[in-house]
Amino acid sequence: MGGRVTRVFRNFNVESRASREISKEKPTPAPRHRTARLDAMADSPEIKEEVFRKDDRFLTLLKDVYVESRDPPVRVKDGGGEHLPSKQEEKRLTKLGHLEGLDVKKVPKGKISLVEALTLLNNHKLQPQIWTAEKIAAEYSLELKEVNSLLEFFIPFAVQEFPKESKKAITSHKPKKLT
Repeated sequence: MGGRVTRVFRNFNVESRASREISKEKPTPAPRHRTARLDAMADSPEIKEEVFRKDDRFLTLLKDVYVESRDPPVRVKDGGGEHLPSKQEEKRLTKLGHLEGLDVKKVPKGKISLVEALTLLNNHKLQPQIWTAEKIAAEYSLELKEVNSLLEFFIPFAVQEFPKESKKAITSHKPKKLT
């Protein structure tokens, strides 16, 4: 309700107020700052000549300047939460088979790539008698307790298809009528 009232007052006599503002004489602009006047003077040939002229005194001072730069000696901090590798990590080639293009080629010993993890989990799920935790640990250079944790807590997804009869049985359930 309040919006309608304010709209009426706002739109009252809009055309005449707009034409009055348009017909007003334009106000004189504020005086320019003196730096703006210097920009206009920069086009003059005397200023251009002064800018491009070489000053011999400045050139001799510039030739006397010599800068020598040395890096400070590098200091290695002990401890502090950082650990520097004492030797280069041993790496092993991945066992990927037909998924070779999807993953890295070398991983450090004691670690596995994502594709390898999915492969070994799927192999263990399909054939748990063949792919035991001990065989997986030996095959992928892993610790036995880590492999046991991996097999216990990570399970690959399984796709299940429901037969049409079970869908029919589910949808045939009729809600009770209240009488």
